[in-house]
Amino acid sequence: MSINVMLDRVPTPIDRGVFEALFEQSVVRSYAPITKAMDNGSISFRDLVKHARMAEIPYPLFFAPRDVVDEQLRIKQKRLLEGFSAKREFSMNSRHHVDLAQVELIVKNIQFKQDWMKKDKTLDRNPIVGMLKKSKAPIAEDAARLREALQLGATELRGAKNKGDALGLLVDRLEAQNILVAQSVQDLMPQRLPKGKIFSGMTVKDAKLPFIFIASGDEGEAFEPTGRRIFTLMLMAVLVARGRFATVTYNGHTAEEKSKREYELAAEILMPESDFRRADLSDLEAITAASNVFQVTPSAVVMRAQRLKLLTRDEAEEHLAALKDAFDKIEKTPRNRMLPMNALRKFNGHECSRRMLALYDSGTIKTGDFCRVMFSNAYRSDRAISDYRAGL
Repeated sequence: MSINVMLDRVPTPIDRGVFEALFEQSVVRSYAPITKAMDNGSISFRDLVKHARMAEIPYPLFFAPRDVVDEQLRIKQKRLLEGFSAKREFSMNSRHHVDLAQVELIVKNIQFKQDWMKKDKTLDRNPIVGMLKKSKAPIAEDAARLREALQLGATELRGAKNKGDALGLLVDRLEAQNILVAQSVQDLMPQRLPKGKIFSGMTVKDAKLPFIFIASGDEGEAFEPTGRRIFTLMLMAVLVARGRFATVTYNGHTAEEKSKREYELAAEILMPESDFRRADLSDLEAITAASNVFQVTPSAVVMRAQRLKLLTRDEAEEHLAALKDAFDKIEKTPRNRMLPMNALRKFNGHECSRRMLALYDSGTIKTGDFCRVMFSNAYRSDRAISDYRAGL
């Protein structure tokens, strides 16, 4: 099957599989000329070239044989994977599988930012990356080491006014140590997150400026999004310290007897065993109160209690079922859509924005490149950059 490329009313057929493969994982895959071409088998040469440039695809590639295109895609995928661990997925309590290709454009965007920011020659190797990679020390000892490296006091998160403030504090501590944090937004990312799947985020490798990308809680199953995101963010900080860079799926409400060291470390940092054993876990109300103290979800408290043998498996499953039932009964109200510049600041992150603006001010990065990397070309002017700066 083919798609006709129309130039001066003359059709030139190209392989439909080539067209699909090249546009499938691009920012323009859902644009009207592309979807119409898929439906009616025809696209103008002008539209093809325009959208190929927007997707950063050399347009002659659309006229190449399929084996040539497949080889180019293989090379692209190999380069993309260079920043990820051999096992490219970290899954905790979840059977959901998120292929890297489903978030490929977000990965590439983050890697572009890392490449630009590393032009700052004063940057040193990040001491947190891999600091616990080979450690076999007791969990509490490694948790204390990482907490100290992040300059995070043992009870500092618990002292925050609410979970939103606790999340902000954790982001600040990570970024102060050059572990940059990006958070998903619905409409202004280079790529939408996979629908119908739990996707917590990912860690993107760099020796100087590792990145954590975290879902914002409105994708997949959102059991008390803020508390869950605090645990997820800490879990991914642990992954960075363990030298693991992967997509992460974390189901925050399913009981599991076995757990991974990374999970235990995150749990110990947020809910230290010495303090947690003194918590009241007598009923669901007490568990919810404990979750507010430790700035996590009630389900995280339940699973921590089960692993410490403070609750039986049956008791834990009963509590988790009750929490799920209560959550399902909550009337869900649509979130107000963020203003575009606020959304972009959330996706790029504060520290990344600060560093990229410094490069822009020094003339290291020009307006066009800044807008491509930071705005995905949604805005393309110096005025837009000024508006973006004003909200930081």
